[in-house]
Amino acid sequence: MRRGLWLAVLAAGVIGTAGAEGPKLSEVRKILFLGNSITRHGPAPHIDWHGDWGMAATAPEKDYVHLVTAAVAKRAGKEPETLVRNIADFERGYADYDVAEKMKDLFAFDADLVVLAIGENTPEFASPEDAAKFQAGVAKILEGVRRDGRRPIVLVRSCFWPVESKDARLRAAAKEADAVFLDIAHLGRDPANAARSERPYKHEGVAGHPGDHGMKAIADAIVAALEGTGRP
Repeated sequence: MRRGLWLAVLAAGVIGTAGAEGPKLSEVRKILFLGNSITRHGPAPHIDWHGDWGMAATAPEKDYVHLVTAAVAKRAGKEPETLVRNIADFERGYADYDVAEKMKDLFAFDADLVVLAIGENTPEFASPEDAAKFQAGVAKILEGVRRDGRRPIVLVRSCFWPVESKDARLRAAAKEADAVFLDIAHLGRDPANAARSERPYKHEGVAGHPGDHGMKAIADAIVAALEGTGRP
């Protein structure tokens, strides 16, 4: 691995190698993105958001989903098919969420690369039991994308707005599933990555999302982590 890439991977807080099996990044033909409003949010005029892509990016091609997809396409020599789903309902209702039933179409997509980017909408855990249920729910998602012997590359990203109790559970679930865990807490703590640093917003919630600069930082970290698996 190139020294510069290795240092970037270490700085990003990457844990795991996505397993020795599975496709190389250059072989990826399908990507599944599971996230929340940072991943995709439909038009919401009441909060002055009119896009249908990663919230606060100024255009679709500037959100992290499209940037990661473009990077993979460059390495694979072909634009991959993508499925992008906002699963904020899981974040908020993980305790009794039927992962197998509600996500069966996502698992059937049979992705070669899965990016799980959740946690921001999950309330802070009121008890150890809540934390355990959240981790168990995440584990079911990671099991689902690998059902029937499938071995996609799987990356789990920490919260952009970091909360250690939640990130610890995401990290643990990723480790148990032999997935890559990417810690991006440092990106969320940098004011330059918030959309409010780029332009004014009427709604503070939208303003706190990653802007174009923040989206690129997230995408760059994801791509570096994927290349750091040793299967470029």
